Amino acid sequence: MNIILVSNNMAKAKTLSVLQVGMIATVMVLLPLLLILMLIVPQEPTSQKGVKSLIPKHLNFSFNNPQKHLDAYALQLGEMQARMMQLDAQSERLAKLAGETKQARTNASAAKLEATPLPNPAVKKVLPANRGGPLVRSAPLSEVELQKKIAELMSQIEFNTEHLSDVEAKLLQKSVLKNTLPNSSPIEAAFNSSSYGWRIDPFNGNKAFHEGLDFTASTGTSIYAAAGGIVSSAEQTPDYGKIVKIDHGFGLETRYAHGSKLMVKAGQRVEKGQKIAEVGSTGRSTGPHLHYEIRLNGNPLDPRKYLKVSN
Repeated sequence: MNIILVSNNMAKAKTLSVLQVGMIATVMVLLPLLLILMLIVPQEPTSQKGVKSLIPKHLNFSFNNPQKHLDAYALQLGEMQARMMQLDAQSERLAKLAGETKQARTNASAAKLEATPLPNPAVKKVLPANRGGPLVRSAPLSEVELQKKIAELMSQIEFNTEHLSDVEAKLLQKSVLKNTLPNSSPIEAAFNSSSYGWRIDPFNGNKAFHEGLDFTASTGTSIYAAAGGIVSSAEQTPDYGKIVKIDHGFGLETRYAHGSKLMVKAGQRVEKGQKIAEVGSTGRSTGPHLHYEIRLNGNPLDPRKYLKVSN
């Protein structure tokens, strides 16, 4: 198809091809749309564009939502602080087991301070070594590098926690508590070896510290006392469900939680291997299992270290 244009000024006809007609029609359609979009879509200020262009791509999300970015690091920092507090508490327990009291440590520190001579005003103060040098290839830590450093520190904390738990178990085996340690299995079932320590909480999906071992078993499976002692509590609580607590003396205590039926009462004396309850799914539980804890003066111990001793 050809379109013939005749001009009054030029007594001569011009012919447009189909392609040229299509291009003209396309321009006529798109031009109004572009004008409408320019009026509707808000444009970013020039100053903001200049700022954004200077931000690395991997940090764009923190610019758009800085609070979410800070919250993520706050959670990691909180977890690291919690783990460090546990390491400090564990170090205190190890010091006591080794026979070093807090008073002795305080006296030792005081003695060291007394032995340190006071500075003489006449003596010239020794300044710390000065440092310097040209600045070569200086750059701040990137997001990836910072996350890597945090992961390395968390891994080191995990390693130290495991090491201190091993040392604590060995010291207890040689201490006056060795004959009262709960070193037999409380149930004839396998335990989840990774259930003691930090894990993802099954209810809220957050990281949380699990202070015992979980033995998965059918409802009604027998639960036995891991060592002899006095039942300090046999009751139902919101989190533990039906729970039995046994006091073994010297600050040692075992807990048997989520039971369906309790076979003992508070104040009753039980022997090692005696049936004290049956497995259930009461309290904060996803299904029938035994939640088993060992505590020393209220602090949780890793039950795996003491089950290994009995094997």
